[in-house]
Amino acid sequence: MSVIDLPIDRASDAPPEHPSIQVLGDRCAGCQECSIRCPTGALTLDPTTWTVVGDDAACVGCRQCERTCPFSAVVIEGPVLAGARVPVVHEHVGALAGSRVETRQGIASWADALAEAARCLDCPDPTCVRGCPAHNDIPGFVRAVAEGDLDTAHAVLRRTTFLPDVCARVCDQAVQCEGACTWSLAGSAPVAIGALERFVADNAPVPPLLPAGASAGAGDYAAEAHDAAGSNGADRGADDRLEVAVVGSGPAGIGAASALVAAGAKVTVFERDSEPGGLLRWGIPDFTLPDAVARRPWETLVEAGVDLRLAHEVSADDLDLLTFDFDAVVVAAGASVPLRLPVPGGDLEGVWDATRFLTGAHAALAQGTSLEVLSRPATTGRAARVLVLGAGNTAMDVARSARRLGAEAICVDWMDRAYAPVRPDELDEAADEGVDVRFATTVVRLEGEDGRVTAARMVPTRQRKAGTTPEVLDGPETVETVDLVVMAMGYRVPPELLELDGGTLVPRRVDGFPDRRWLGSGIFANPAPPFARHQPVGALARGREHARREAALPRRERTWVAGDALVGPATVVEAMAQGKRAAESILDHQPRRPGRARPVAGRVLVAVESRTGTTAARAEALSGALAGAGADVRVLPLASVSTTELAWADALVVATWVEGLVVAKVGPARATRAWLDRLPPLAGMPVALLCTYAVSPGRTLPLMRVSVERHGGRVVAAEALGRRSPSAAADGNATKAMAGALLEAVAGRAE
Repeated sequence: MSVIDLPIDRASDAPPEHPSIQVLGDRCAGCQECSIRCPTGALTLDPTTWTVVGDDAACVGCRQCERTCPFSAVVIEGPVLAGARVPVVHEHVGALAGSRVETRQGIASWADALAEAARCLDCPDPTCVRGCPAHNDIPGFVRAVAEGDLDTAHAVLRRTTFLPDVCARVCDQAVQCEGACTWSLAGSAPVAIGALERFVADNAPVPPLLPAGASAGAGDYAAEAHDAAGSNGADRGADDRLEVAVVGSGPAGIGAASALVAAGAKVTVFERDSEPGGLLRWGIPDFTLPDAVARRPWETLVEAGVDLRLAHEVSADDLDLLTFDFDAVVVAAGASVPLRLPVPGGDLEGVWDATRFLTGAHAALAQGTSLEVLSRPATTGRAARVLVLGAGNTAMDVARSARRLGAEAICVDWMDRAYAPVRPDELDEAADEGVDVRFATTVVRLEGEDGRVTAARMVPTRQRKAGTTPEVLDGPETVETVDLVVMAMGYRVPPELLELDGGTLVPRRVDGFPDRRWLGSGIFANPAPPFARHQPVGALARGREHARREAALPRRERTWVAGDALVGPATVVEAMAQGKRAAESILDHQPRRPGRARPVAGRVLVAVESRTGTTAARAEALSGALAGAGADVRVLPLASVSTTELAWADALVVATWVEGLVVAKVGPARATRAWLDRLPPLAGMPVALLCTYAVSPGRTLPLMRVSVERHGGRVVAAEALGRRSPSAAADGNATKAMAGALLEAVAGRAE
């Protein structure tokens, strides 16, 4: 190692066998961002030069220092010493017809699990945790595996996930935790986090989920849940327990119900189908997610006391009625409206959506039968042919299920293979099972006889770059004989659910400068690693985190939304994490329906925009009055208030100063106007407005009121305080009046 001013040319005939550390002395500021994140202790600070010193012998080439240095002062050359990734066993099904054998078998032995766990660097600031939508403590559970302690590994996972056995099988880890692994960001193969999670879930007994306060032994969910619930658990007595309705029993509903019942709440789940699980039950075949694994979550939840009401559909109109019978409602219904390709012949008999096919195929394979529509061509001496529109995960599930039902399967997708968001392992498995997958192809017409589909006409497409709409070409046209067409291009949220949030979904993207903690982790420095199929793992993770935080905000009075209904079609782990976050918010707020007293004091967030300190002083006086009346108060600069802080609050105070040179044009400070424009839905939250002025407040308060009410807030008090107040007593009386009005509104909202 050397401290240098310019890069050294290390070109040689043979590649180096060990990484080397170069520190550009003229750039190093001694901030130690690199050294505190180095997982091997290869970087230290020289106190005489106040620059970083590296130890080549301890360096493994993970390049975490390169990614986190704000001045590009550290350069690593040489190989990445990640070691070989333990191969995961894949089952190549011989007799495919009727098979329900799980094709991905996971890690085969304890020896392999220990070898893979040993590859983890146990990073001080683990980017893999940021890449995981549920924020599992990945280094913690992997460390427990490395120590041979499956019970501890399971306990670590249970803190953040209720579906380790499910997520380990169905997560696309390459663009989540594994894509964000330090090894992956360095361009190498990441730790097989998903396979290790499955090894834990499959080999350690899943303990019962006992409500907080129930008798629980070591390792039970209850002890951990009780600690997390604190005073919001069941210790207040059965009569005072939260009563929460959850609409939908898919992953988002599972996440919400598990967190609520573990904390001692009374939970009632409404599911429109005759079996629970949503996507887990009908949308993922047994060869990917065995039936026993898919059923385990609801068997555990019902045993824990969740009241599961099947074949009970809740319409959008019913949601408001639920708030009269329950303290809170979580809308966790999935995206259930299938997308259909608008082509001539789309209304012919034999043109199905993926839900219909997968539901029927799941039942047929479980019963050892087939679908009647696939049996007809047998009389002609040929196998049935299924055309699947789409080439994503759902389309692969349809096509591979069709092969198990004895049919030929063709998948077509108009995207170019290079840009299609499909998992390579799904494609490889489908190809191994005889599925014909054709990219850059689209159907332009379906033809039929006697009202039943018999043929599909297809033409090629051209896609010039990622993110652009493919161009449909004139030809050449091909015709395929088909017996069944399945549209498996995805789903959308029912329009009535969209109305919960003003007709829009929460975007899974964030504009602007990243949070300093996220930026400092290095997850954005190499955003598109090869293992992640060159996907921007940092931006994807940040977008998922934005959506998870939004799940903590009620979208209507005492009504939270999670999963597909919040963000559109979501992955299993995203939906579960959002459902769990919504439940945590409910446990924090302890809402109560009319007639039931709220057991916790109101929490008031005071957001202050102050230039000279005058507004801050008035805001502090109001905060003191609120605290003196028993409220839990937080005072923050306006620029520091994010969705997280708003989700914590029961009421909001916005304090600002008046900006403008001409009396007729004065208004709230520009920073305040911009902040008010970006507010998320406030769902009836009581809001107090405060402004300070030198000459005249003008229309400051009315303008602020319009912005707040546009976002669903309820303004209960507004006061403009001039620099030359008539008297201190007058100011004090105004402040007390504002505090009283705000707390009265909070109490009224609860009761």
